[in-house]
Amino acid sequence: EGKVKKSSFEAVSEGRRLCDQVGGDLSVLLAGEEIEALAEDFGAYGADRVFVLEDPKLAAYSTEGFTAVLAPLVQEKNPAILLMANSILARDLAPRLAARLGCGLMTDCVELALDGGKFSVLRPVFGGKALVREEAAGEGPAFATIRPNVFSMDPVDPPKSAEVEKVPCDPGEIRTRFVEKIEEGDGQIDLTEAEVIVSGGRALKNAENFKILEELASLFHGAVGASRVAVDSGWRPHSDQVGQTGKVVNPKLYIACGISGSVQHLAGMGTSRTIVAINTDPEAPIFEKADDGIVGDLFTVIPLLTEELRKVFNLF
Repeated sequence: EGKVKKSSFEAVSEGRRLCDQVGGDLSVLLAGEEIEALAEDFGAYGADRVFVLEDPKLAAYSTEGFTAVLAPLVQEKNPAILLMANSILARDLAPRLAARLGCGLMTDCVELALDGGKFSVLRPVFGGKALVREEAAGEGPAFATIRPNVFSMDPVDPPKSAEVEKVPCDPGEIRTRFVEKIEEGDGQIDLTEAEVIVSGGRALKNAENFKILEELASLFHGAVGASRVAVDSGWRPHSDQVGQTGKVVNPKLYIACGISGSVQHLAGMGTSRTIVAINTDPEAPIFEKADDGIVGDLFTVIPLLTEELRKVFNLF
């Protein structure tokens, strides 16, 4: 939509932190169509230079096109570390790019470290039940994708004036064809980018009842999520699903409304900084993960919570 995602700036900020440890330079790869004007934004987060790859074929994302233009540049510049935000597109692009570069790939990382010149990461495994420390090995750059909302987005002071370099590129033959773009969510914030998420489950009973969650989320400028049951019932689109077969989110605040807390759902939101659970069942598994819990009917609790928050935010 003509702007850089917050999670990309988080990756740039983390790259700056790593560079400062070893005295290295930080470069950004920016690919798309008519995107050169966005290059200036990266200096504020510590980028030394921005390589801009523009081509009409890059207007719509394709694995082939983006791999074809990024791989040669990475091979030419031979960076020590390559970082991407762990977005839906990156989960498609990063494996293809790693295969083309002949390097390993560490995904969905929640911590990055440099120790004695060795690059290592910490990332969740087994649906978030454990964390594993992995170390980069072999030829090529150490390649990692980072989980959105885990790392801070830190502007540098004073801001850098990043050197912008346009790089000729050739996406080559792209066998997929962009047919149509269908908007979902009426401009709703992307779940993976949202700092506050209000999610609903089976207890919402129907699609109409999600309006009370939308009202609460709007007070925080947040997003509405859903459990797999709610999505399978047709109450919310799949793009709103949080969980192992949906989106992995990491907001500052996650409010689970009428969600029991299955292992699959916890795998998608278990690393949220603060979890509040609302459920009529005091034995629901979600309460074991929650920082705060309310045992009660969400149709009573949510309107009361919304009313009180309106007073706090002076919205009456």
